[in-house]
Amino acid sequence: MILTDPIADFLTRLKNATLARKHFVQANHSNINEKIAKILLEQGYIKDYKVGSNEKNFKQLEVELKFAGNCYAFSNIKRVSKPGLRVYSSVDKIPKVINGLGTAILSTSKGVMTGKQAIKNGVGGEVLAFIW
Repeated sequence: MILTDPIADFLTRLKNATLARKHFVQANHSNINEKIAKILLEQGYIKDYKVGSNEKNFKQLEVELKFAGNCYAFSNIKRVSKPGLRVYSSVDKIPKVINGLGTAILSTSKGVMTGKQAIKNGVGGEVLAFIW
C-alpha cells in the first residue's frame, strides 16, 4: 500500500488505538516514524517500541502504549505540517503546546527533536506534530 503521508498514518494509528483502548499498535516503518517513536518514548508518552517485520518481510514499527488505569499517557495527537501545507517555524517562534504541558515535534537540520530541544540548540524547522 502506498501512503502519501506516512507520518499522519502513524499518528492516526496511535490516536485510534487510544480511543479503542488497545495496548499495542503496529504501523509501517520509516526512519522518521522511528525517530518520532523515540521522542515519544523519551517524553514518556509510550511505554516501548521496537522494529519488527510482518509475514511479507516488510518492516513494522510496534508500539506499546503507556497507560495507568483508564487514562493513556497522552490524550490527543495532531499532525501540523502536511504534504499540501508545510508549516515552518523559526527558533524564536516555536509554538508551545498547551502552555508547555504538551510537546511539539519538529524536523530540523539537526534531526527530529522536541520544541524545547530545538530552542536549546538554537534551530527552527518544520513543525511535524503536537502531542498532549
